[in-house]
Amino acid sequence: MNNTRDTAVGATRSCPHCRAQILASSSVCPACRHHLRFGGKAADAITVPDLVPLRVSGTVRHDNTGPAWEYSVVVLVKNARGEEVTRHVVGVGALAPGDERTFSLAVEVFTGR
Repeated sequence: MNNTRDTAVGATRSCPHCRAQILASSSVCPACRHHLRFGGKAADAITVPDLVPLRVSGTVRHDNTGPAWEYSVVVLVKNARGEEVTRHVVGVGALAPGDERTFSLAVEVFTGR
């Protein structure tokens, strides 16, 4: 099997289905989960992360007192010097009294092996 990359490591492109910015090496869009390329084991290897070094999950529950709460889900990425590389609002919404939402964040790593 040939494990050489067709593109530079970290190169990005736009998903033709949802227009999310994704890795150019992706076989499946991580946002909309549509297949982008087919091709046996080489394509399957790109779909499954080699490791997930960070996974965080938590639940926010409205305490049944007062008016509804509004929320924004913000993802911030910083480099080793602490400089902001990117910042995205990935979702907004509201919690009525008694409502709850569970949020999960995962960093998936693809080594290209």
